[in-house]
Amino acid sequence: MADCMQDWPEPVVRVQALAESGLAAIPRCYVKPLCDRPAPAADDDASSGLSIPVVDLRGGGGDELGDQLAEAVAAACRGWGFFQVVNHGVRPELMRAAREAWRGFFRLPLPEKQKYANSPRTYEGYGSRLGVEKGAILDWGDYYFLHLSPEAAKSPAKYWPANPVICKEVSEEYGGEVIGLCERLMRLLSASLGLDETRFQEAFGGAECGACLRANYYPRCPQPDLTLGLSAHSDPGVLTVLLADDHVHGLQVRRRDGHWVTVQPLPDAFIVNVGDQIQILSNSMYKSVEHRVIVNAEEERISLALFYNPRGDVPVAPAPELVTPERPSLYPPMTFDEYRVYVRKNGPKGKAQLEALKGQSITENNE
Repeated sequence: MADCMQDWPEPVVRVQALAESGLAAIPRCYVKPLCDRPAPAADDDASSGLSIPVVDLRGGGGDELGDQLAEAVAAACRGWGFFQVVNHGVRPELMRAAREAWRGFFRLPLPEKQKYANSPRTYEGYGSRLGVEKGAILDWGDYYFLHLSPEAAKSPAKYWPANPVICKEVSEEYGGEVIGLCERLMRLLSASLGLDETRFQEAFGGAECGACLRANYYPRCPQPDLTLGLSAHSDPGVLTVLLADDHVHGLQVRRRDGHWVTVQPLPDAFIVNVGDQIQILSNSMYKSVEHRVIVNAEEERISLALFYNPRGDVPVAPAPELVTPERPSLYPPMTFDEYRVYVRKNGPKGKAQLEALKGQSITENNE
């Protein structure tokens, strides 16, 4: 891997430590350009009545119910690329336990958390920046990143925090249930495009698909109108399943007209979005969507994102069944390991990374 991926280009400052220092103005390195700053609440689409679709996964065992679910997922993917799922089968008490375990970690003293400081080589552990561009404008947030599956790729014990003591156990149990939900959604996505329901899963590596967990912590910010908790981006993998904060909203989705809509999470629901790999495999019939996180001055916010990814060494390209003379293949074959290096070097950059790959080889973009 390139030398620039071995360490961060500058000393890492923990955003939580900045927030708790009592500063009245954020450092310049967190101030976004005017075009990227969040809109004032009165001008935002959050109060316009727009909301992402809701898919109820209850039932679905029979052919008719299965067809209805597949069509509901198809409509959500075509219209938004984001949807909430309810009656998804993951126990609410497990969801709450996982979220609170990670809230407990971020409330530990800084020296305890620093034991798990990460590097850009794998991102595993406690982090505060994405991308290795020197002098980059940073996001107002900290995180903890881990690999959950497959077993061969699972983060070793040294990356798991010793406190809270239940963190590893509850995260693994939670991850297992959410992975099962991802596998169900993959079947629905395949069927929604008229393919065999196992087609997507097989194309991404079958039982060897990967899953990663990122616990996100967004501290209070004295100038939330100048910065973002996470810059606009699309997710590089297959699916993202987000467990949002149960009190504080912050996720925004970009509509096709360019306006941002703040997601209002339903109780015990997950927020699901399709990633870049779905866009590639579907030959852009389903598109990944830009999203970002805003912060506020009054309350901290925590969320858990599970990223469901292809097996790292499997080349992914548009499914031949979805390629026609009228709709030629838009993307070259590439492995997720190759694509992930490209993303990790550049950090969150809207959808520029994916669009730049159309008709090009991935190696050209990694040089």
